Amino acid sequence: MTKGIRGATQVDADLPESILSATRELLATIAEVNAVTSQDVVACFFTTTPDLTAQYPALAARQFGWVDVPLLGSTEMAVPSAPERILRVLLLVEWSPERPAPQHVYLKGAVVLRPDLQQGGRVR
Repeated sequence: MTKGIRGATQVDADLPESILSATRELLATIAEVNAVTSQDVVACFFTTTPDLTAQYPALAARQFGWVDVPLLGSTEMAVPSAPERILRVLLLVEWSPERPAPQHVYLKGAVVLRPDLQQGGRVR
């Protein structure tokens, strides 16, 4: 069965290394919390707010070792009241029914995107 794991983080600045570092941290946290390896990932979708243009987040996934995972990036809508410098990810993962439910991960300023997850300890 395939499950989706969501995550997001706020990038410090629109600089290539800031985007890559934030992406690596987010992917590493999701992988650790969910015991996921690149072999489990069917596909990975990245989106960024329009103010992040210095680098593709997918490059960090390749640097993370996800060389055979299909990756796709896109830009979110420019909503005036939305938080700035947000990087989002959706992982489609092969998931066995015996495993506990996937844990979504929201880091730094992205925790405001899912306040409903804060009580369950799934936001860092």
